[in-house]
Amino acid sequence: MPDVPSSTADAVFAALTPVVEGIAATFGRSCEVVLHDYRDRERSVVAVAGSVTGRVAGDAMSEIGLRVLAAGDDARNEVGYLTRAQDGRVLKCTTLPLRDVDGTLIGALCVNIDVSAINRATGVLSDLLGLSALPEQVPATSTNFSGDLDQVVESLVERAERAHAVPVAALGREERLALVRSLNDAGVFALRGAPGRIAARLGISRTGLYNDLAELKKDTP
Repeated sequence: MPDVPSSTADAVFAALTPVVEGIAATFGRSCEVVLHDYRDRERSVVAVAGSVTGRVAGDAMSEIGLRVLAAGDDARNEVGYLTRAQDGRVLKCTTLPLRDVDGTLIGALCVNIDVSAINRATGVLSDLLGLSALPEQVPATSTNFSGDLDQVVESLVERAERAHAVPVAALGREERLALVRSLNDAGVFALRGAPGRIAARLGISRTGLYNDLAELKKDTP
């Protein structure tokens, strides 16, 4: 992602900071609004209102932020999608990429609403009225909203371990390539120092990891 003139990006974030508080106040205690500045990827959170995921200014981006970052200039608005926090709560989220005057991706405005209480209330009302409650359409996998980037990366690796039912150190060459591809698609390698962390977690050398990435690049149209 090319460097963005500070004056342009700073104006965008200065204008949106009061919007963060306003949106959260409008929707109440079940709502959290997070403003991300992708110029500092390891500390992308610049403003937070609400406490649905417990993040604070100075925290790193979540898995969702990494995905937006990986999409780059192709990132699009994602409105009203459901995910599950690691503690099991159901969240309804909206992610809006932010761009400068040239259309370059510079950050994101994220709205997270905890709908768990609403779902429970709906179930109680359905029981009282003798109606059948609608099944929850929520992904089985959870999203790591930790403000610690290493924890976010660890969640992605652990997910791959569960998918293959073996520790990553025991993966064969093709399985490891699939894992590295998923991490690359998730935007992990856009982060400073990520190759070293990932190589150590996979039990391979950095040279081996770079060879994997080169192999994937050859397979990319």
